[in-house]
Amino acid sequence: MQSGRVDAMIDRFFPYKRAAEAPYQSFAWMAASLIAVLYAIPMTGLFLSSFGIPGSPGVSAYTDMLASSAVRNVIWITFKVSIVTTVISVVIGYIIALAIIHSKGGAKSFLLALVIIPFWLSALVRALAWLILLRNNGLVNETLLSLGLVSEPLKLARNQLGVLIAMVHFCVPFAVFPILGAINALDSRHLMAAKSLGATQFHAWKDVHFPLTLPSVISASFLVFVLCLGFFVTPAIIGGGRVVMVSEYVSLSVLVTLRWTAAAALSVAILLATICFMGLVGRLVGFRRLMEGD
Repeated sequence: MQSGRVDAMIDRFFPYKRAAEAPYQSFAWMAASLIAVLYAIPMTGLFLSSFGIPGSPGVSAYTDMLASSAVRNVIWITFKVSIVTTVISVVIGYIIALAIIHSKGGAKSFLLALVIIPFWLSALVRALAWLILLRNNGLVNETLLSLGLVSEPLKLARNQLGVLIAMVHFCVPFAVFPILGAINALDSRHLMAAKSLGATQFHAWKDVHFPLTLPSVISASFLVFVLCLGFFVTPAIIGGGRVVMVSEYVSLSVLVTLRWTAAAALSVAILLATICFMGLVGRLVGFRRLMEGD
């Protein structure tokens, strides 16, 4: 009732505001409708494909997926690598965000450049660069051997460790910016008040600073985790077929083994798992806070 009165007052005293907003609202609805259609059509086709060929639908693809130890292993590796990558990326991202906030002048610009520049490079280029660095005769192993820190090359590629390193490098910038925005928006007087009451630097951060930035940490974690679930190029190149995640398995099912129904079923299952995860996180922190990170 109150909101209706407010809208009526706005229409009465500021009619130009509604007139100015109308074209933009129309464009927004048009864009949203176009995106919805472009997503709805392929998603509907994917969902229907997961039930088999037309004329003889069934859920055999889903039952076979649950019964297959290979598929369960792929799903387990995908979620394990995604969770570990998310935790490490968010922790590093938080530290980098704090460093950027407390830096000044050229140091701040340098740190921001280090975070932004990776966005200019494709995932393929970065994956190949990490493969060159991590292989047995790569720069990392050659340096360790020359310093006498190891007696033989470490196995840093073609395994989950190498995939984790490359994925963390890719995901850290996506964790930095949501957290950086939240820290930048904090009122410094909160920390000053905590310190004036006798709190140490650590306790001021733990009891005041971190709780205020927690929604942005959760938003960054959600963003990185969902991004990790769909990784394809990095695990395929760094893992070399030994660390197969869902995206690569779906690609192999479509292009090599020609099991379209199985690929569609696994894609739908991961999509539903992501939606459920988003619903759970949104219920815990609120969808608006999840999307805005504040």
